[in-house]
Amino acid sequence: MSNFEIDMKRIPRHIAIIMDGNGRWAAERGKPRSFGHQAGVEAVRRITSECTRLGVDFLTLYTFSTENWNRPADEVSALMGLVLSSLEDEIFMKNNVRFRVIGDVGRLPESVQQKLHETEEHTKLNSKMTMVVALSYSSRWEITKACRDILCESKSAKQALKPEDITEELISEHLETSFMPDPDLLIRTGGELRVSNYLLWQIAYSELYFCDTYWPDFDEDDLHKAIYSYQHRQRRFGKTEQQIEQEANARQRQQK
Repeated sequence: MSNFEIDMKRIPRHIAIIMDGNGRWAAERGKPRSFGHQAGVEAVRRITSECTRLGVDFLTLYTFSTENWNRPADEVSALMGLVLSSLEDEIFMKNNVRFRVIGDVGRLPESVQQKLHETEEHTKLNSKMTMVVALSYSSRWEITKACRDILCESKSAKQALKPEDITEELISEHLETSFMPDPDLLIRTGGELRVSNYLLWQIAYSELYFCDTYWPDFDEDDLHKAIYSYQHRQRRFGKTEQQIEQEANARQRQQK
């Protein structure tokens, strides 16, 4: 049983996680980094199952950034192998979870691309939750791509793009994440206090939660603690505290 009592009526619709600390977790045990990544897959299974149980609609996991291509070749190779093996897990069908991927997938090995596509197709009718994996992803890459796509569409339509045509809505529609809402809660494990080029556009008003727990050790109780923290914050979206309270009171009156 969790030590943190969370309000099941106020579960974040979209939780994004930066899964950090696999390498350090392994090093503390005298093991290679790949051992930590393998343990991290077990944490993914735990947290995916629990998010589904809680009623989270979208879970987005930062799995491999565009900057991670600079890591040692053997580690990158091991990570790609883990992607393939983890997608064999029946957790998607067992928990009625749809699988989606965002990122520069074309840079991934052909075998990984094929498996990603097969998993997306196999799970596309699942409806309990959507688990999104950010692979070969970075926010700067995503925003740059969105701008290029907008320009290409304008040229294809042979219609000059005017400055006033560029809106937040237009950019959002061309992002990798256009099919889902922005994260309500961003969690980063492993003790680092940065967002590492992850969903920079989308987390403009997300609640941020950092913890020292390494990702392989992150469990259901840690997740509940993060959600508990989220539920005890006031999300103002640029408004004053008084405005938020007045709006909440107005909603309560309407519900009576």
